[in-house]
Amino acid sequence: MSAQPPLEFIPPALNPWILRGCQQILPFWLQWQTNITEIQAKNVEILADLYQQFQQKKVRILLAFRHPSVNDPYCMGYLIWKLLPQVAKQKNIPLNGLIHAHFMYDRGIPLWAGSTVGWLYAKLGGTPIQRGKLDIAGLRSARDLLVNSQFPLAAAPEGATNGHNEIVSPLEPGIAQLGFWCVEDLQKANRNETVFIVPIGIQYHYVTPPWEEISKLLTQLEIDTGVITEKDNNQQLITDEKVLYQRLYQLGEKLLGLMEDFYQKFYHKPLPDDSNKDLSERLPNLMNVALEVAESYFNLQPKGNFINRCRRLEQAGWDCIYREDFKEGNQVSLVEKTLGDRIAEEATLRMWHMRIVESFVAVTGYYVKEKPSAERFAETTLLLWDLVARIQGNNPFFRPQIGKQTVTMTIGNPLSVSDRLTDYKASRRQAVANLTQELQTVLEEMISRL
Repeated sequence: MSAQPPLEFIPPALNPWILRGCQQILPFWLQWQTNITEIQAKNVEILADLYQQFQQKKVRILLAFRHPSVNDPYCMGYLIWKLLPQVAKQKNIPLNGLIHAHFMYDRGIPLWAGSTVGWLYAKLGGTPIQRGKLDIAGLRSARDLLVNSQFPLAAAPEGATNGHNEIVSPLEPGIAQLGFWCVEDLQKANRNETVFIVPIGIQYHYVTPPWEEISKLLTQLEIDTGVITEKDNNQQLITDEKVLYQRLYQLGEKLLGLMEDFYQKFYHKPLPDDSNKDLSERLPNLMNVALEVAESYFNLQPKGNFINRCRRLEQAGWDCIYREDFKEGNQVSLVEKTLGDRIAEEATLRMWHMRIVESFVAVTGYYVKEKPSAERFAETTLLLWDLVARIQGNNPFFRPQIGKQTVTMTIGNPLSVSDRLTDYKASRRQAVANLTQELQTVLEEMISRL
């Protein structure tokens, strides 16, 4: 990693031709690049009715979707581009022109996915946001789109993927705040549209429980971590749930123990003697010291929950890598450039600790034991795979696909932000917190426990 100019805002530049091309390609892309075989949606008529009202300039819409997987954007595209027009036609709800939604995305995505992705997101009307700071340009763009664009705006209130079908991470308050800003902006413009936040649930289900694939992945992780050796490998076809749970728990304990030793021996971070405690009690202590290692380097005080601390650390790292003094046109000597590269390398190494925690903010320690379904086994095993991939310096975004999946999307009843304006004027912070909590509750209630 080398020191670079500051991250520039990538303005949305919707191109109808590129949009139409992506709409045509999406079904083939799903077959070619994902393990998704089918996407179904419930209550799409709610969304169709809202889109009609949107086109009639009666409402403004903010789509708040769950984010358990990196495939969620494809599912949202399929919902809006394919399923929504189909249901609108079936229900005789007239919709005009292109059916689409702008979307917010993490400014960091083009850094690991490539500049082509940043270009494509812009051409599809995406607007970026830097999550760890007050991103004025990003917030201004999202706010303007929500108030004035010809399409609704979509965003994931969890802020990032959490890897769990049946756990909703604590929501960030930005979605609720955007909704209230929209209400205020409409009032200032003497417009009377009602502002709604529309909850959208997304869940993945394996077509056939991939017990054998889970077992094989566990075996590879057991070998990588030293639980077993290649010579001892005789477990790859064992699919008994009790045996798999024992192996999963043993693997988790092994990894936890390795990481605890790592931070105690080499970063001199004391940890309580948790040898008699279960994983759910030990994991938060480990995540805390991992973040402290990074925070001490960036001179940050621990503040907020694990997610908030991760966001602040990410931004601190970016500030060391993407620097104002390295803007194009600035005169930078060779020595200054070399020193800048050294700082960028060090910042990247320190951010690694934050990435470890980021993968585990939704891990509870009892998720599989509570309900030993194939989905929960797979999700937890893949999270452990993420950890091992990060330790080995591999890209955790290219996960192994261990089975074909179907997707169920659920459109929830819209939450009126406009009706809460009086509460917002009385206490902005409390109104935002209340709406965020209500959205959290709704998304949790939409989870199918089958």
